[in-house]
Amino acid sequence: MNLSHVLESTDVLEVASGFQFIEGPVWHPADRYLLFSDIPADTIYRYIGGAEPEPWRKPSHHSNGLTFDRQGRLVACEHGKRRVSRTEADGSVVALATHYRDMRLNSPNDVVVRSDGSVFFTDPPYGIRPEDQELPHSGVYRLAPDGDLMLIAADFNRPNGLAFSPDEAILYIDDTMERHIRAFDVAADGSLSNGRVLAEMASALPGGPDGMKVDAMGNLYATGPGGVWIYDPDGALYGVLQTPQKPSNLAFGDADFHTLYITARSGLYSVRTLFEGIHVF
Repeated sequence: MNLSHVLESTDVLEVASGFQFIEGPVWHPADRYLLFSDIPADTIYRYIGGAEPEPWRKPSHHSNGLTFDRQGRLVACEHGKRRVSRTEADGSVVALATHYRDMRLNSPNDVVVRSDGSVFFTDPPYGIRPEDQELPHSGVYRLAPDGDLMLIAADFNRPNGLAFSPDEAILYIDDTMERHIRAFDVAADGSLSNGRVLAEMASALPGGPDGMKVDAMGNLYATGPGGVWIYDPDGALYGVLQTPQKPSNLAFGDADFHTLYITARSGLYSVRTLFEGIHVF
Protein backbone atom coordinates (compact mmCIF):
# COMPACT_ATOMS: atom_id res chain seq x y z
CA MET A 1 0.00 0.00 0.00
CA ASN A 2 1.16 3.52 -0.74
CA LEU A 3 -0.23 7.01 -1.25
CA SER A 4 -0.78 6.44 -4.98
CA HIS A 5 -3.78 4.31 -4.00
CA VAL A 6 -5.60 7.37 -2.64
CA LEU A 7 -3.98 10.53 -4.05
CA GLU A 8 -3.70 11.81 -7.62
CA SER A 9 -0.31 13.23 -6.67
CA THR A 10 1.72 13.94 -3.56
CA ASP A 11 2.30 17.53 -4.72
CA VAL A 12 0.95 19.78 -1.98
CA LEU A 13 -0.07 23.19 -3.31
CA GLU A 14 -0.02 26.39 -1.27
CA VAL A 15 -3.42 28.10 -1.49
CA ALA A 16 -2.87 31.00 0.90
CA SER A 17 -0.49 32.07 3.67
CA GLY A 18 0.14 34.72 6.30
CA PHE A 19 -2.25 33.54 9.01
CA GLN A 20 -1.55 33.06 12.71
CA PHE A 21 -2.85 29.52 13.42
CA ILE A 22 -5.61 28.15 11.23
CA GLU A 23 -7.99 25.28 11.92
CA GLY A 24 -11.41 23.80 11.25
CA PRO A 25 -11.88 24.02 7.45
CA VAL A 26 -15.26 23.17 5.94
CA TRP A 27 -16.55 23.40 2.36
CA HIS A 28 -19.96 24.82 1.48
CA PRO A 29 -21.05 22.63 -1.47
CA ALA A 30 -23.92 24.80 -2.68
CA ASP A 31 -22.10 28.14 -2.74
CA ARG A 32 -18.65 26.61 -3.30
CA TYR A 33 -16.50 28.31 -0.72
CA LEU A 34 -14.25 27.21 2.13
CA LEU A 35 -14.51 28.55 5.66
CA PHE A 36 -11.70 28.13 8.18
CA SER A 37 -10.80 29.52 11.60
CA ASP A 38 -7.76 31.56 12.54
CA ILE A 39 -7.97 30.96 16.27
CA PRO A 40 -5.56 33.64 17.63
CA ALA A 41 -6.83 36.19 15.10
CA ASP A 42 -10.41 35.62 16.34
CA THR A 43 -11.54 35.39 12.71
CA ILE A 44 -13.32 32.99 10.37
CA TYR A 45 -12.04 33.39 6.82
CA ARG A 46 -13.82 32.56 3.57
CA TYR A 47 -11.89 31.31 0.56
CA ILE A 48 -13.40 31.31 -2.93
CA GLY A 49 -11.25 29.56 -5.53
CA GLY A 50 -8.63 31.81 -7.08
CA ALA A 51 -9.14 34.74 -4.72
CA GLU A 52 -7.41 35.75 -1.50
CA PRO A 53 -9.25 34.57 1.63
CA GLU A 54 -11.22 37.36 3.27
CA PRO A 55 -12.57 37.72 6.82
CA TRP A 56 -16.07 36.27 6.99
CA ARG A 57 -16.71 36.75 10.71
CA LYS A 58 -14.81 38.74 13.30
CA PRO A 59 -14.97 38.26 16.19
CA SER A 60 -15.41 34.52 15.87
CA HIS A 61 -15.02 33.97 19.64
CA HIS A 62 -11.83 32.10 18.79
CA SER A 63 -13.64 29.40 16.85
CA ASN A 64 -11.87 26.14 16.13
CA GLY A 65 -13.73 23.27 14.42
CA LEU A 66 -16.44 24.16 11.92
CA THR A 67 -19.04 22.16 10.02
CA PHE A 68 -22.46 22.59 8.42
CA ASP A 69 -25.63 20.86 9.49
CA ARG A 70 -28.03 19.28 7.02
CA GLN A 71 -29.79 22.61 6.49
CA GLY A 72 -26.52 24.33 5.57
CA ARG A 73 -26.20 26.22 8.85
CA LEU A 74 -22.70 26.72 10.23
CA VAL A 75 -21.95 24.88 13.48
CA ALA A 76 -18.86 26.14 15.29
CA CYS A 77 -16.78 25.16 18.31
CA GLU A 78 -15.88 28.38 20.12
CA HIS A 79 -13.02 28.46 22.59
CA GLY A 80 -13.77 32.03 23.64
CA LYS A 81 -17.35 31.37 24.76
CA ARG A 82 -16.74 27.70 25.61
CA ARG A 83 -19.70 26.64 23.54
CA VAL A 84 -20.98 25.07 20.35
CA SER A 85 -22.93 27.58 18.30
CA ARG A 86 -25.06 27.61 15.16
CA THR A 87 -25.52 30.40 12.64
CA GLU A 88 -29.16 30.67 11.59
CA ALA A 89 -30.39 31.48 8.08
CA ASP A 90 -30.87 35.13 9.06
CA GLY A 91 -27.26 35.38 10.25
CA SER A 92 -28.01 35.32 13.97
CA VAL A 93 -25.86 33.07 16.14
CA VAL A 94 -27.40 30.84 18.80
CA ALA A 95 -25.78 28.68 21.47
CA LEU A 96 -26.38 24.94 21.10
CA ALA A 97 -24.33 23.69 24.05
CA THR A 98 -22.62 25.59 26.86
CA HIS A 99 -22.90 23.38 29.96
CA TYR A 100 -23.05 19.74 30.99
CA ARG A 101 -24.86 19.13 34.29
CA ASP A 102 -24.55 22.79 35.28
CA MET A 103 -20.80 22.83 34.65
CA ARG A 104 -19.31 24.85 31.83
CA LEU A 105 -17.85 22.98 28.90
CA ASN A 106 -14.06 23.08 28.62
CA SER A 107 -13.37 24.40 25.11
CA PRO A 108 -15.25 22.55 22.35
CA ASN A 109 -12.71 21.60 19.71
CA ASP A 110 -14.10 19.71 16.73
CA VAL A 111 -17.58 18.81 15.53
CA VAL A 112 -19.53 16.62 13.11
CA VAL A 113 -23.27 16.45 12.37
CA ARG A 114 -24.94 13.12 11.69
CA SER A 115 -27.65 12.79 9.05
CA ASP A 116 -30.35 12.70 11.77
CA GLY A 117 -29.31 16.21 12.86
CA SER A 118 -27.49 15.20 16.04
CA VAL A 119 -24.25 17.04 16.76
CA PHE A 120 -21.16 15.21 18.03
CA PHE A 121 -18.25 17.18 19.45
CA THR A 122 -15.05 16.84 21.47
CA ASP A 123 -14.26 18.98 24.50
CA PRO A 124 -10.62 19.00 25.63
CA PRO A 125 -9.36 21.86 27.82
CA TYR A 126 -6.91 23.34 25.30
CA GLY A 127 -8.61 26.73 25.22
CA ILE A 128 -8.83 27.40 28.95
CA ARG A 129 -6.57 27.80 31.96
CA PRO A 130 -6.36 24.75 34.28
CA GLU A 131 -7.98 26.70 37.11
CA ASP A 132 -11.00 27.46 34.91
CA GLN A 133 -11.85 23.84 34.17
CA GLU A 134 -15.10 22.80 35.83
CA LEU A 135 -15.66 19.34 34.35
CA PRO A 136 -13.54 16.46 35.68
CA HIS A 137 -13.09 14.94 32.22
CA SER A 138 -12.24 15.74 28.62
CA GLY A 139 -15.46 14.52 27.11
CA VAL A 140 -17.06 13.56 23.84
CA TYR A 141 -20.71 14.56 23.54
CA ARG A 142 -23.78 14.01 21.44
CA LEU A 143 -26.35 16.80 21.22
CA ALA A 144 -29.72 15.41 20.14
CA PRO A 145 -32.00 17.36 17.80
CA ASP A 146 -34.26 18.05 20.79
CA GLY A 147 -31.38 19.70 22.68
CA ASP A 148 -30.56 16.87 25.08
CA LEU A 149 -26.79 16.71 25.70
CA MET A 150 -25.33 13.27 26.40
CA LEU A 151 -21.77 12.48 27.47
CA ILE A 152 -20.83 9.51 25.27
CA ALA A 153 -17.16 9.11 26.24
CA ALA A 154 -15.15 10.35 29.23
CA ASP A 155 -12.04 8.15 29.10
CA PHE A 156 -10.00 10.21 26.64
CA ASN A 157 -6.92 12.18 27.56
CA ARG A 158 -7.28 14.86 24.88
CA PRO A 159 -10.08 13.99 22.44
CA ASN A 160 -9.74 16.03 19.30
CA GLY A 161 -10.83 15.19 15.74
CA LEU A 162 -13.81 13.00 14.96
CA ALA A 163 -15.48 11.63 11.84
CA PHE A 164 -18.13 9.14 10.77
CA SER A 165 -17.70 6.21 8.42
CA PRO A 166 -19.68 6.59 5.18
CA ASP A 167 -22.62 4.57 6.57
CA GLU A 168 -22.41 6.38 9.95
CA ALA A 169 -22.14 3.03 11.74
CA ILE A 170 -18.67 3.86 13.09
CA LEU A 171 -17.47 7.00 14.85
CA TYR A 172 -13.74 7.66 14.77
CA ILE A 173 -12.27 9.79 17.55
CA ASP A 174 -8.60 10.57 17.95
CA ASP A 175 -6.66 11.32 21.12
CA THR A 176 -3.83 13.77 20.58
CA MET A 177 -1.92 12.97 23.75
CA GLU A 178 -2.26 9.20 23.38
CA ARG A 179 -1.32 9.48 19.68
CA HIS A 180 -3.97 7.07 18.48
CA ILE A 181 -7.31 6.87 16.69
CA ARG A 182 -10.14 4.88 18.22
CA ALA A 183 -13.18 3.45 16.45
CA PHE A 184 -16.59 2.89 18.05
CA ASP A 185 -19.84 1.35 16.94
CA VAL A 186 -22.42 4.09 17.33
CA ALA A 187 -26.11 3.49 18.06
CA ALA A 188 -29.10 5.53 16.99
CA ASP A 189 -29.17 7.32 20.37
CA GLY A 190 -25.47 8.20 20.03
CA SER A 191 -24.19 5.71 22.57
CA LEU A 192 -20.85 4.07 21.76
CA SER A 193 -19.77 0.46 22.07
CA ASN A 194 -16.99 -1.89 20.99
CA GLY A 195 -14.28 0.74 21.36
CA ARG A 196 -10.97 -0.26 19.83
CA VAL A 197 -7.71 1.38 18.80
CA LEU A 198 -7.80 1.55 15.01
CA ALA A 199 -4.41 3.14 14.41
CA GLU A 200 -1.42 4.50 16.30
CA MET A 201 0.80 7.35 15.13
CA ALA A 202 4.26 6.12 16.04
CA SER A 203 6.67 8.85 15.00
CA ALA A 204 9.84 10.52 16.19
CA LEU A 205 8.31 13.85 15.18
CA PRO A 206 6.36 15.88 17.74
CA GLY A 207 2.59 16.02 17.84
CA GLY A 208 -0.34 13.66 17.61
CA PRO A 209 -3.53 13.19 15.61
CA ASP A 210 -5.74 16.24 15.24
CA GLY A 211 -8.38 16.76 12.52
CA MET A 212 -9.91 13.84 10.59
CA LYS A 213 -12.01 13.31 7.48
CA VAL A 214 -13.27 10.25 5.59
CA ASP A 215 -13.75 9.66 1.88
CA ALA A 216 -16.57 7.77 0.17
CA MET A 217 -14.55 4.53 0.22
CA GLY A 218 -14.12 4.75 3.99
CA ASN A 219 -10.45 5.79 3.92
CA LEU A 220 -9.46 7.94 6.88
CA TYR A 221 -7.33 11.11 6.57
CA ALA A 222 -5.85 12.42 9.84
CA THR A 223 -3.44 15.26 10.45
CA GLY A 224 -0.50 14.28 12.61
CA PRO A 225 3.28 14.37 12.99
CA GLY A 226 4.87 15.48 9.73
CA GLY A 227 1.74 15.60 7.62
CA VAL A 228 -1.50 13.83 6.77
CA TRP A 229 -1.68 10.16 7.78
CA ILE A 230 -3.99 8.17 5.48
CA TYR A 231 -5.47 4.81 6.49
CA ASP A 232 -7.76 2.26 4.91
CA PRO A 233 -11.00 1.38 6.78
CA ASP A 234 -9.19 -1.38 8.69
CA GLY A 235 -6.50 0.96 9.97
CA ALA A 236 -3.72 -0.07 7.58
CA LEU A 237 -1.51 2.91 6.71
CA TYR A 238 -1.21 3.97 3.07
CA GLY A 239 1.45 6.49 4.05
CA VAL A 240 2.05 9.99 5.34
CA LEU A 241 1.60 12.95 3.01
CA GLN A 242 4.29 15.41 4.02
CA THR A 243 3.15 19.01 4.37
CA PRO A 244 5.25 22.20 4.46
CA GLN A 245 4.02 23.01 7.96
CA LYS A 246 2.59 20.86 10.74
CA PRO A 247 -1.08 20.38 9.79
CA SER A 248 -4.04 20.87 12.09
CA ASN A 249 -7.15 19.90 10.15
CA LEU A 250 -8.57 19.20 6.70
CA ALA A 251 -11.71 19.19 4.58
CA PHE A 252 -12.80 17.86 1.21
CA GLY A 253 -14.02 20.46 -1.24
CA ASP A 254 -14.34 21.89 -4.74
CA ALA A 255 -17.14 20.94 -7.12
CA ASP A 256 -16.17 17.27 -7.23
CA PHE A 257 -15.09 16.93 -3.58
CA HIS A 258 -11.74 15.54 -4.74
CA THR A 259 -9.66 18.40 -3.32
CA LEU A 260 -8.40 17.97 0.21
CA TYR A 261 -7.82 21.35 1.85
CA ILE A 262 -5.31 21.30 4.71
CA THR A 263 -4.89 23.95 7.39
CA ALA A 264 -1.32 24.02 8.69
CA ARG A 265 -0.15 26.72 11.06
CA SER A 266 0.09 29.89 8.94
CA GLY A 267 -0.74 28.30 5.58
CA LEU A 268 -3.66 26.79 3.69
CA TYR A 269 -2.72 23.94 1.34
CA SER A 270 -4.45 21.49 -0.99
CA VAL A 271 -3.92 18.13 -2.66
CA ARG A 272 -6.05 16.15 -5.10
CA THR A 273 -7.51 12.77 -4.10
CA LEU A 274 -8.66 9.79 -6.14
CA PHE A 275 -11.86 9.35 -4.16
CA GLU A 276 -14.66 11.76 -3.37
CA GLY A 277 -14.90 13.04 0.16
CA ILE A 278 -18.04 12.69 2.25
CA HIS A 279 -20.30 15.73 1.88
CA VAL A 280 -21.33 17.58 5.01
CA PHE A 281 -24.81 18.26 3.52
